[in-house]
Amino acid sequence: MGRLFVFMGKSASGKDTLYGELLARHPEIHAVIPYTTRPIREGETDGGAYYFVSEDKMRRMEKENRIVESRCYQTVHGPWYYFTAEDGQIDWDKGDFVLISTLEGFEKISRFYGANKVVPLYIEVDDMTRIERSLKREKEQKNPCVSEVCRRFLADEKDFSEENLKRLNITDKIVNDSVENALREIVLRIKSGR
Repeated sequence: MGRLFVFMGKSASGKDTLYGELLARHPEIHAVIPYTTRPIREGETDGGAYYFVSEDKMRRMEKENRIVESRCYQTVHGPWYYFTAEDGQIDWDKGDFVLISTLEGFEKISRFYGANKVVPLYIEVDDMTRIERSLKREKEQKNPCVSEVCRRFLADEKDFSEENLKRLNITDKIVNDSVENALREIVLRIKSGR
């Protein structure tokens, strides 16, 4: 019986890179692709990191009770929704699955599927590295928006507070000092089921 390992971490902590490397090197581990209403960024593809859908499509899925968890971010561009759906991607008999989410998402996913099936993978990196990565990524966008980088940074400080981590019993942190070291720790945790 498989488990769902949920990658979490502040913006630019490297969770997307580690998630991608894990899936590239371990085809026996399956991805769960979340949905978003935000615009697709340059270099992204639908069904890659996200399924990009309209807010109307999200509302239809909500009416069909297919949304496991959702969250709305009030951005400088307006509200953007991110959500996980019960859409047939997870088949517990096929092995382990991975997903990128937030603390709030992790809590709701655990409640939906059961805490015994959902395991947190909290990725951590120092703040200066996060800011540098965020600015570098934003510079690559067609219309860079530094205020959005600042908004995300400040929101993460609140969302991923020590108090919130403790409330959800997330005490183990994977320090992303290098992709290889962090990936080794992630694989060890998945193989051991913790």
